[in-house]
Amino acid sequence: MSADALPVCSVLLAGNEKRYVDDCLDTGWISSSGSYIAAFERAFADWCGVRHGIAVCNGTAALHLALQALDIGPGDEVIVPDFTMIASAFAVCYTGATPVFADADPGTWNIAPEAAAAEVTPRTRAIMPVHIFGNPCAMPALRRLARDNGLFLIEDAAEAHGAVAEGKRAGALSDIAAFSFFANKNVTTGEGGMALTDDAELAARCRRFRNLCFPPDAPRAYIHDAVGFNYRMSNLHAAVGLAQTEKADVYRELRIRNGLLYRRLLSDVPGIVLQDIQPGCESVFWMNGICVRAAEYGRTRDELAARLRGRGIDTRLFFNGMHRQPALRKYGCDCAGAYPASDFLADNGLYLPGGSALDVCGIQRVCAEIAAFARPGAY
Repeated sequence: MSADALPVCSVLLAGNEKRYVDDCLDTGWISSSGSYIAAFERAFADWCGVRHGIAVCNGTAALHLALQALDIGPGDEVIVPDFTMIASAFAVCYTGATPVFADADPGTWNIAPEAAAAEVTPRTRAIMPVHIFGNPCAMPALRRLARDNGLFLIEDAAEAHGAVAEGKRAGALSDIAAFSFFANKNVTTGEGGMALTDDAELAARCRRFRNLCFPPDAPRAYIHDAVGFNYRMSNLHAAVGLAQTEKADVYRELRIRNGLLYRRLLSDVPGIVLQDIQPGCESVFWMNGICVRAAEYGRTRDELAARLRGRGIDTRLFFNGMHRQPALRKYGCDCAGAYPASDFLADNGLYLPGGSALDVCGIQRVCAEIAAFARPGAY
């Protein structure tokens, strides 16, 4: 990629990352026993307004750990958005339970509460809303649905570090939540994840399952009474995570600034559809997504992506819906339903360069290219 190219995500490492990692190397504490792990767990949980954090090796592991701690397994169903990263559904599959898909809300692109309600059966144990692209879900409606049906509510907050709904941050809106710290996330450890909960018993179960179910009172006895998982985070990753959390408010504001600028500059371009944000919610714009209505814009989504690529501007297509996934059909999921909102997003959506390191000039360049390429009425 050339020097003036705009990547789809610009990572910002502007704090104590190097100093903390050097400390790990200098002291030899590089595995899962170092002090940075507990410090990172405390700092990130505090930042989200939650009592307990359990650091793990990636966000999918955090989701699996949350499901395992809730004792979800074979014979159970978990309602997940049809429009999401496939890790959400795979985590359910790991437990032996069945993911059941609910269509997206066409405005917010998040799981539609009415679609989720239609999927509740006697086998349903939990609902797993995903805050798509950092935009909070309709949590009051989903919480009522869960409460009225005796279901657990699990936030997949992998994309929503610092997002706010009902005056609370993502991670504090459910029974248990899962975050990813992949390199493109608003807070990153390179690879990593964390489960968050206010429930001390759930936290203890997560910690136990994270570490192969070693007995806490005699870990060197090598006697295990349940199947656990090797989901530990290394001290090196936690050192980066602690440094990132120390500046999380700064990175949050940069993402919001960039997202709002994209919205202002693209709001009048014909055929460019932006994600709705519900009143009382604050998106953190993990990704700045658009959908292209070809009949109004005059070009297709794929034509726009090719044009931007030729101008040195990287993009990514949206997720494909879960009902389109061959792996989930082979697993036995019911993929025969109609998911029109999810299909529209998958067929017409892409996200634009973002990241905490992206500057205003870069956003202006992207938006100018999008506006100049429009041919209203050409279709």
